[in-house]
Amino acid sequence: EVQLVESGGGLVQAGGSLRLSCAASGFRNDDYTIGWFRQAPGKEPEGVSAVTNIDGVTWYADSVRGRFTLSTDKAKNTVYLQMNSLKSEDTAVYICTTAPTLTYFSSDTFQLVDYRGQGTQVTVSS
Repeated sequence: EVQLVESGGGLVQAGGSLRLSCAASGFRNDDYTIGWFRQAPGKEPEGVSAVTNIDGVTWYADSVRGRFTLSTDKAKNTVYLQMNSLKSEDTAVYICTTAPTLTYFSSDTFQLVDYRGQGTQVTVSS
C-alpha cells in the first residue's frame, strides 16, 4: 500500500517561505506522477505542481510558477515543495498526491487520483 506523509506546513507572513516534504513509500512500480494539490476553505482542490517519476518532467500551476519549486530526493523517496514569496491566496491545505499522469494535476482532477496524504496546513498572513 502506498503511503504519503506530509510535513512542513505552518504559519508564515506574506513574502515569506516554507518547504513542504512528502515521504512516499510502498510503490510497486516506478511509473507514476507525484505532486501537490491544495484546497482552500470553500474551494475545490487545485493542482499546484507535480513531477513524473521516470523522466522527471515537472509541471506548475500558473499561479505558483516562478515562486514554487518542486524537487525530489530519490534516495529518501521524498518530494519537496519549496514555496517562496508566499501570498495570502496561497493559504490552503496542501495534499501530497500520486496519479497516473501530469494531466490529473493540470486539470484539477483530484477525485480520480491514486493516493493522497492527510494534508498539511499552510497559512499566510497578510
